[in-house]
Amino acid sequence: MTRYPTDRLNESQAIRVLSLPGLIRLVSEIADNGPINRRRGSLQAAFGDLTVNQLGYAVDRARDFGLVYGDEHERVRYRLTGCGEDLADVYDAAARWARTHQFPTEASDFVTRVQHTRTLLGQGPALARGVARLGNAGGLLLPGGVVLSPQAISDLNGPQAALTAWLQVNVGVRRDMVLHTAHTAHELERAA
Repeated sequence: MTRYPTDRLNESQAIRVLSLPGLIRLVSEIADNGPINRRRGSLQAAFGDLTVNQLGYAVDRARDFGLVYGDEHERVRYRLTGCGEDLADVYDAAARWARTHQFPTEASDFVTRVQHTRTLLGQGPALARGVARLGNAGGLLLPGGVVLSPQAISDLNGPQAALTAWLQVNVGVRRDMVLHTAHTAHELERAA
């Protein structure tokens, strides 16, 4: 399959949306602990570290992209769709890679690991050029002083494959994410 620059741009925009801290937390929390019920305060209690605005934004995006759903007549307020469950697996693959390679630091939390790994995967062409120049050197120096070993770079194939597969299966979601980032950029431009 030939990749066109716009495909790479769309993928990069989708990765940016997938790296929103609230979205990572929401999808991962529901995947790990099951659906969130309708009891008053249960949503905010599950995400005490997020502000009401961050949580609202994450829920809105997750609904917009078809990652979560809920029925007005059910006890359950939010549950993951199949697409959301698969995204939770992508997040887990990114966090496992980051934990194994202590990226960005040994003490990073789950969301930070996922965000930084997603950002790294979004820099695919630049990372590939760096790897090509790496040769037999001891590692690849990233901005911020982090050095990735040749093994860490090789192991990135796992999270990259998971992300690529998710994006290919969920083309409609990717398109919605790209439209969302374009719409948000346009709103910000008007406000400036």
